[in-house]
Amino acid sequence: MLVSLNFTVKGKVAIENFTNDELLEIFARYINTLTKKYAVDVVVPIEDNQEIVAKGSIKVTLKNVNCDVDVFFKELGRDIKIPLKKRLDGKLDNVFKTEMLK
Repeated sequence: MLVSLNFTVKGKVAIENFTNDELLEIFARYINTLTKKYAVDVVVPIEDNQEIVAKGSIKVTLKNVNCDVDVFFKELGRDIKIPLKKRLDGKLDNVFKTEMLK
């Protein structure tokens, strides 16, 4: 299952303060932590995420899904706010919205 995490307006402002590699590392780290709690395998393909800031989205692939995907991404969104808020002055609500592609 391919999922696009489309950044909100404030999410796009927040990710502009990071390099592409930093964003990939942040997402990979928080996803790895959550997959210990949720029964799902998640991959952040580097080749599909070369221009995260320019595209305003990040793509992830899900396999062996045995959990509520919406709950997984809600928790991921809450967790991802932590490092993004550190480089953003102001409040940060929802960071991204999920879109199922395949």
